[in-house]
Amino acid sequence: MALADKTTLDTDAPKISEATASDFLALLKPRVMSLVVFTAFAGMVLAPGPINPVIGVVALLCIAAGAGASGSLNMWYDADIDAVMSRTANRPVPSGAVQPGEALGFGLVLSAISVLALGLLVNWLSAAMLAFTIFFYAVIYTMWLKRATPQNIVIGGAAGAFPPMIGWAATANTITPESITLFLIIFVWTPPHFWALALFKSAEYANAGIPMLPNVAGPSATKRQIFAYSVLLAPVGVLPYLQGFAGSVYGVVSSLLGAAFVWHAFRVLVMPDSDSDMRPAKALFGYSILYLFALFAMLLGQGLVERSAFFAGG
Repeated sequence: MALADKTTLDTDAPKISEATASDFLALLKPRVMSLVVFTAFAGMVLAPGPINPVIGVVALLCIAAGAGASGSLNMWYDADIDAVMSRTANRPVPSGAVQPGEALGFGLVLSAISVLALGLLVNWLSAAMLAFTIFFYAVIYTMWLKRATPQNIVIGGAAGAFPPMIGWAATANTITPESITLFLIIFVWTPPHFWALALFKSAEYANAGIPMLPNVAGPSATKRQIFAYSVLLAPVGVLPYLQGFAGSVYGVVSSLLGAAFVWHAFRVLVMPDSDSDMRPAKALFGYSILYLFALFAMLLGQGLVERSAFFAGG
């Protein structure tokens, strides 16, 4: 009897977490976070108005923490589907390195700290936008859209498009047509980027029960949608030049990059549905990352040069 009681007590006893610092770091989705910080920094530098270096660093840290909080909440909720997909099975929660409750608590605490710190130390407009972004990604996209509609990426892509607007608001404390353009570039970029991935990962998404477009509408419809969004993205990517807050070099290079994006999308469009060779889709997926990085690198570089010239002249 005593042995049985001891066994029961041992089973019911709370488990001591064995998660390491690297496990919690993985919860933050560092690669996604780096893109968020990069685009937010571009928005911050391009925005009008002075940037206090300390405040700028604080703003970027808060935005990074907010992005990490979103990642942690996403991994907590999606642990069941992450476990059955090869590219996500080794994430901290499905692998057992971090318990679901730990991921949830970590995400919630980090969300509160990042929003409050951004509001108190920078401004409340950027803090409100960060709070909305976390909510949109964790609740609207992860808990609802992702499992409910093949348009999950189209609508949910707004979460990933907000960081440059948050960075802009951290500097200028306002929302302008220019900051909305930065949002639009990422928003329109997201569907062809992720649908290209979905084409060659459709079997895994089907196994996980996620209604991605190739699994619901078929590859032909997906390829048409990819091409349509790519054609729309090409002029959207040039808008910073047309609006006058990016120079002629950006205008020329962004036009060429947009044309190359459409060319990659066309190669995907003409792929036979029965073709198991997914190299065009993989090429588009890889190129889409380069495309977005190149656009924001040019914008960031121009902003830094202009600010350096301002301080040199002052």
